[in-house]
Amino acid sequence: MALRLQALSKSYGGKTVIDALSLEATSGDIVTVFGPSGGGKTVLLRLIAGIEVPESGQVLIDGTDMTYATPDARGIGMAFQNYALFPHMSAYDNVASALTPRKLGESEIRSRVNHIVRLLKIDHVMGHKPRELSNGQKQRTALARALVGAPKILLLDDPLRNVDAKLRYEMRLELPVLLRKFGSTVLYVTQDYKEAMAIGNRIAVLIAGRIVQVATPSEIYDRPATVEVARLFGDPGINLFDVTPDTDGRVAIANAQLSIGAEFASAAGVPCVLGIRPDAITVSQTANGATFPVDVVAETPLNDRSVLLLRTADGKEVLAALPASAAGTTPIGAAHAAFASASALMFDRARGLSIARGARP
Repeated sequence: MALRLQALSKSYGGKTVIDALSLEATSGDIVTVFGPSGGGKTVLLRLIAGIEVPESGQVLIDGTDMTYATPDARGIGMAFQNYALFPHMSAYDNVASALTPRKLGESEIRSRVNHIVRLLKIDHVMGHKPRELSNGQKQRTALARALVGAPKILLLDDPLRNVDAKLRYEMRLELPVLLRKFGSTVLYVTQDYKEAMAIGNRIAVLIAGRIVQVATPSEIYDRPATVEVARLFGDPGINLFDVTPDTDGRVAIANAQLSIGAEFASAAGVPCVLGIRPDAITVSQTANGATFPVDVVAETPLNDRSVLLLRTADGKEVLAALPASAAGTTPIGAAHAAFASASALMFDRARGLSIARGARP
């Protein structure tokens, strides 16, 4: 079932929370809605579900305007961040509560509930009350309730936020497989960029009530639409340098003239922001025409990589991510850093918008 949001707007107390937002999701699409806290993600789901009413715009489900339809008329399943389980009911009854309004027979309800709780591996706690469940079990119970009715559209409001790191990692692997089995059109809200990239086949980046980019995870990471999107994706975060390219496609960093390729020569004389991911920066003891001088200040070994903190002569901090196998091989002190021009991202400094290679900002 297709979902189309057209110029939705919503305000509270004169403050705009959703600002002329448009978004489409086709049948079976899994779209992760990602952005910082306070950006309007939960409000967006509530507008789609019919819990809130927009001041303007439309919610279209399979081409039918459902903007002012009641929640029960929309055929939507929703799992809330805080679980919203009925405390006086067993886990089984919480899951079954999504089916009881349909006036199905008891055997049909039991069959559907048993099927979904087995898939989510919580069949052994169905007799427990919510207070007896772990956070992970509560989360899966809330998800089972949202899924048991086989909704055509499923809204998930940061469902993994309150679970432990191990379960969160496991569910990142399991959820996409499970959601595809049901074939629902899914909008999945999260503040975790890794989760957004792991679960969705597309990511909608929501900042201050507006969708600033919708693309595949790899496109979002490799070609962010704005400098703000570039900042939100990556750990460690992207390195940003204020530069003004010259007509030869060169920029000045730490008093060194570095080539970023002729593709950016069209931005000559325009104040820009150059973005370089930490994993694109290499560090050595040898200087050449493609390096800039740095001091290696510290090294932090992580499980899969080692992160170097570098500092340029003008005091700017730069991060470089090395393979774990290279941990401890870079001495503290004076060194030289470099990056491949193909890894360069360029943004118009005044507007923060991405500059495509070969294009004028």
